Amino acid sequence: MMFEHCLYFNTTSLARKLERQWSAAFSPFGLTPSQAFLLRMILAGPGRHQSDLAREMNIAPATMSRTLDGLEKLGYVRRQVSSHDPRGMQVFATEKAQSIGQALEAASGSVTRRFKQLLSSEGFDDVVAQIRRVSEALE
Repeated sequence: MMFEHCLYFNTTSLARKLERQWSAAFSPFGLTPSQAFLLRMILAGPGRHQSDLAREMNIAPATMSRTLDGLEKLGYVRRQVSSHDPRGMQVFATEKAQSIGQALEAASGSVTRRFKQLLSSEGFDDVVAQIRRVSEALE
């Protein structure tokens, strides 16, 4: 294979395959993988600042705004001006989001279990750790 040692080629190929897996897992909720992961973060930490969520997801503030716009249109989140910083927005899950929270976690867990079966639990953890190290080194 021509690009077997190319980090870019192999990671983008992997990203496309992962995108298909996570898209299938979250499609019953009408959510993209990005929306679903963001909603899971919001459910786990209500009232977090929009800028903090963008940093944690490693996306641009404008991308975060668009993702939240989509979740808001679906009735899963609401934003309000921060009580601590009037320039910032806090994000909260709605009752509709809370009602699917466990199912979202179950869908995510199912995909993760499938990957761990393919790679072994230890192999999966090692791959994720290595990818995180590469990502952090590139910051």
